Amino acid sequence: MSKILARYSEIGLKSTPIRRRFENQLRENAVAMLMEDGVEAIVNRQGSRLFVESEDTDRAVASLRKVFGIASLSVAEETTSKMEDMCALAAEYSRSRLSEGQTFAVRARREGSQGYTSMDVGREVGSAIFIANEDRHVRVDLTDPQVIFYVEVRDNHSFIFSDYIRCHAGLPVGSQGKVLARVDDDRGLVSAWLMMKRGCRVIVSGSADWSPLKQYDPLLREGTEHRQALGYVLGTDLEGLDSVDVASYNLPVFFPTVGMKDDEVQELVDVILNGL
Repeated sequence: MSKILARYSEIGLKSTPIRRRFENQLRENAVAMLMEDGVEAIVNRQGSRLFVESEDTDRAVASLRKVFGIASLSVAEETTSKMEDMCALAAEYSRSRLSEGQTFAVRARREGSQGYTSMDVGREVGSAIFIANEDRHVRVDLTDPQVIFYVEVRDNHSFIFSDYIRCHAGLPVGSQGKVLARVDDDRGLVSAWLMMKRGCRVIVSGSADWSPLKQYDPLLREGTEHRQALGYVLGTDLEGLDSVDVASYNLPVFFPTVGMKDDEVQELVDVILNGL
C-alpha cells in the first residue's frame, strides 16, 4: 500500500514545545477532515512528517489538501533503508513513469545514521533506474530533467515518489484561538478563510453564503459572540475602512483583505470554492 507523506512549512520555525503542540493539532485536524469526508485512513506522526495510509489514496489526498498547515503531499512507495532495497524499488517504480527517450534525475535526502550519504543514494538509485530503463534510451539530466525521482530516507525506512502536491500551508486551525467573522460578501468570505489559514477557529455569521468555509474546518460554527473570542474579522477594502467604527467593537478588529484589489479577492474566492 502506498503512503501519503504530508509536510508542513512554517511550523518548523517554532520552538520545540510549540512545534510539538502544532504538530499534534495538525494531526488531529487531518484525522477530523478524513473522518468528515468518509475516508478510512491511519495517520501517524514521525519527526516532521505525517504519514497517512488509506485504501483510497486519491480521496485521502483530496481531503488532506484542505487541511491548513499542510504545505505539500506526496504519494510514495515505502521500503527499508538498505541500499539494495531502495534500488530495487526505484527500478520497478520508474518503469511506469519513464517513457522513451526521457531525461531524469534523482533528488535524495536522509535523516539518521545509515552509513551512506545522500549523494550515495542519488548515485546508486540513479544507476538502478538507468539500467532498468536502458531499453527506452533514457538519459540522466541533473539540470533540467523531464522526470524527477525523490528519495527520502528516514532511519530504517525510505520513500520513493515523483510528485509534490501543493497545499494551502499556513497554520493548523485551532492553534491560534477563536475569532468572530462577518461574511456579507466575497471579501468577508475571503477574510474568514484567511484567518482560518492563519490558525484561527472561526465563528461565522452574515448574510452571504459561508458554507464553503465548512469544507476547511468540520468544526466551523455559526454565531455572533463567544466568550473566548479574541477579535472580529471584517471584509472591506481600503476605501471602505473609514466607514468602520472600530471603537464600537469591544475586541480587536482584523481586516485581512484591506490591501487586496478586487481581482485578487476573486482569485481567492475561486480557490475557496474550487480548491487549489
